[in-house]
Amino acid sequence: MISTAIVSRYASALADVVTGPSGMDAAQAAQQLRSFEELLGGVTELRHVLESPAVAPARKRSVVGKLSDQLGIAKIPRNFLLVITDHRRLAALPQMIDAFEVQLDERLGFVRAELRSPRELEERQKTMLAEELSRLTGKKVRARFAVEPELIGGIVARIGSTVYDGSVRGQLDAMARRLAAE
Repeated sequence: MISTAIVSRYASALADVVTGPSGMDAAQAAQQLRSFEELLGGVTELRHVLESPAVAPARKRSVVGKLSDQLGIAKIPRNFLLVITDHRRLAALPQMIDAFEVQLDERLGFVRAELRSPRELEERQKTMLAEELSRLTGKKVRARFAVEPELIGGIVARIGSTVYDGSVRGQLDAMARRLAAE
C-alpha cells in the first residue's frame, strides 16, 4: 500500500507539469490517464506484468509505450506513466488520478461536492443545488450526485469535511438525539 503523502506528491508533480508553461489541457491529461487505468483494470494479467518485480524495467517501459501509442496518450501523461512504472507505483494510479484532479480543482478555484438524494434528481435541480453551494462556499462547485434511498427525502451535501444534512433521515436522527438528551 502506498501512503497518501506519496500519492499526493506524485499528483502534485503532475499538476505542476500539466499547468506549467509547456503543459497541456488538464482535463485531457486526466482523461488519458483514466483510459490507461481502465485498460489495466480490464486485463488483470497486464496489470500483474507491469507491477511485477520479476519483469525487467525495460520490458515494462516498452509495454507502457505501446499501450500509450494505442490509446493516443500525449507526452506528459505517458512520461508520468513511465515514471510511476519505473518506481513501482502503478498500483496507486487510480488514487494518483483522483488526487491530481483534486489538485487541479484547487488550483482553478473549484471545490468538490458530493450530493446524495433518495432518488435521481432532474438536471434543473442539480444545477440549482450546485449554484447554491457555489454561493455558500464562494467557489465554483464540481458536484457529484448519488442516489441513496435510505435518506427518505431531502439532500445531504459533503464539501470536504463539512456536511450539510437536509435529509429527512438526518432530521429524524437529530430529533431522536434531542429527545434522548431531555
